Amino acid sequence: MSDVEVEFYWRPGCGFCAALERPLEKSGFKVKRVNIWEDPDAAARVRSVADGNEVVPTVFVGSTAMVNPSFGEIEAAVKAASA
Repeated sequence: MSDVEVEFYWRPGCGFCAALERPLEKSGFKVKRVNIWEDPDAAARVRSVADGNEVVPTVFVGSTAMVNPSFGEIEAAVKAASA
């Protein structure tokens, strides 16, 4: 188990977010869920890495930002950040 935090930016009604949330919940990773519709700063952070768009899911692992990543990409980023 890693101490690296996975910041998971999502919004209600997003099917891609729901699909990614399932493996994240089972992973054992430390996950911080952030609803971009409830947090204007979070929405701005997502826009800063998604060409000005509020594309979710967006995930941050350390300094690595991933827009609509696969679970495998997140897993690899956590492993890299833990090394």
